[in-house]
Amino acid sequence: MPTNERQLRFLAKAIRELTEEEQSLRLHLERRVQRAFLEAGQALMELRDRRLYRSTHQTFEEYCRDRFNYSRDAAYLKISATVVYENLQKFLPTNGRQIPMPTNERQLRFLAKAELEPVVQADVWQQAVEQAGNKIPSGRIVKDVVDRIRESTKVPNPYHIGEICILLPKDNPDLRGKAGYWGVVSHVGEYSCTVQTWDGDYTVKIEHLKSLELLDEDCQFMQQLCVRLQQLHQVARRDEAVDWLLQGLGKQAKPYLSSLQAKLLATVEREYNLVWKQQK
Repeated sequence: MPTNERQLRFLAKAIRELTEEEQSLRLHLERRVQRAFLEAGQALMELRDRRLYRSTHQTFEEYCRDRFNYSRDAAYLKISATVVYENLQKFLPTNGRQIPMPTNERQLRFLAKAELEPVVQADVWQQAVEQAGNKIPSGRIVKDVVDRIRESTKVPNPYHIGEICILLPKDNPDLRGKAGYWGVVSHVGEYSCTVQTWDGDYTVKIEHLKSLELLDEDCQFMQQLCVRLQQLHQVARRDEAVDWLLQGLGKQAKPYLSSLQAKLLATVEREYNLVWKQQK
């Protein structure tokens, strides 16, 4: 094995391994996840942001499933609910009146999924508390207030299925680390879109998308490229070099590949017996 290749493999292994301090922190945060919903969300957020799962898992989603038996949606809901809770602490009025705070993530489920601005989240919670007789509101009451506010500020969804867009994370915790990712719109809702990227599907509000405004044939090329990248991402125990290629092409928001990029992608596909026939 050439010296450079041995050095690269050693470096990749060193990056994945945790220090004793990181391993201790990981165990501490894992115990916190199993306690209260607020601590769980905060712990999951730190586990994700610091990539403390990397010594045993390639992705945060796989780690949550194996370690806590959380689906992707369940894990990110806990994180989103924590972000909403912290926004409520910051933006609820403090004029001598004590407003009860949420006690579980179910009460914040619809508020978290609505992805409203922090000050609007606080307004929704305050209205929901009033509607509940100044008590902690149920998830259903919160949903009613969310629906009422969204209906009064409804903006037509400008996107369509098959359109190519770039993800704009802003304050969305689900999109942290995804800045610049491009994807294909696969579903259009009233207030959000589901976008397919090389590493999964993301349902986001329209404020988190920017259209590339491509011609139809360019959109078709990007759609096909997305399928190819997704197929590679699904290969089990793939070489780490494949992830470098996926991340690079997954952020290259252009409707073409260079000659070298095309050869690299085709070579990797052959390595894993993936057959690709261009659709016309």
